[in-house]
Amino acid sequence: MRDRYGPPEVVEVREIERPTPKDDEVLVRVHAASVNRADLDGLYPRWQLSRLFLGVRRPRSPGLGLDVAGVVKSVGPNVTRFKPGDRVFGDLFNFGQSAFAEYVAAPEKAFLPIPAEMPFDQAATLPHSAVLALQGLRLRNGRTIKQDDTVLVVGASGNVGPFVVQIAKSMGAHVTGVARGDKLDFVRSLGADEVIDYTKVDYTRTGRRFDWIVDVDAHHSVLRWRASLTPRAVYVAMGGPGSWLLQALFVAPLASIATGNHMGLLFWWKPFNPPDVETLEALIAAAKLRPVIDRRFPLSEVVEALRYVDEGQARGKVVITVAD
Repeated sequence: MRDRYGPPEVVEVREIERPTPKDDEVLVRVHAASVNRADLDGLYPRWQLSRLFLGVRRPRSPGLGLDVAGVVKSVGPNVTRFKPGDRVFGDLFNFGQSAFAEYVAAPEKAFLPIPAEMPFDQAATLPHSAVLALQGLRLRNGRTIKQDDTVLVVGASGNVGPFVVQIAKSMGAHVTGVARGDKLDFVRSLGADEVIDYTKVDYTRTGRRFDWIVDVDAHHSVLRWRASLTPRAVYVAMGGPGSWLLQALFVAPLASIATGNHMGLLFWWKPFNPPDVETLEALIAAAKLRPVIDRRFPLSEVVEALRYVDEGQARGKVVITVAD
């Protein structure tokens, strides 16, 4: 929990009363959770506008954590989909964001069953990052990448990027991953056809054009990408600093009209969308997608886990282990 905005050090583990599920809620004994960039954005919001929702001076909700996987311990009287003993996972983005805990209570609609063969730590990597990755390769109108499309993934080694690389490859794309030099071998191991070291190469000025660009955490102007896109191509970003957000809101729509390309933020994101979760489960079952876990931290070391991700050290997902 934390009571103020700041770096990971403002977070502390506290003993509080176990939650009691309300009418439509389930109480879940957490076995695993995972760290996302969004958890860090909740610690020190990069978009000042987001404080209108999170809390202007201090966070309204002291809890942290989006991705959760565990076992149902008890249910409210109006719950119909789950019973005690069921294995479930979910994204708590819209349900209190308190996955870093021993127990969490949330509406039953926040959860889906975990496939029987999937371990808790693997399930905990999927709800937020993998769903974002899949939706980043599909527009609001359903258009997605095609066989042999060229795809550039900027931020290919972190929380979301490894999922994007693998999903794009499963769809037959030619994938180029952008990452720091010491992570390039990791990106290749995911199946990327080519890699770019952003510390040595300006990946927006390579002279190459791509059919689809997924920018996990934008660092360059939207207009800077125009020369990197083929006709009717897509540039979609999942986040960036506040100044970039203003461009996404006001400049990107005009650039899209002027160029005939689609450029902008992933506004059509649907958290933990069940059909997308089903697609991800099918890809894993077919060995076309594998959640990559870099490190596991116990709940008592949640600050270290957040710092590890915040410093950009992670290669794939970082998991918080809670129960065996």
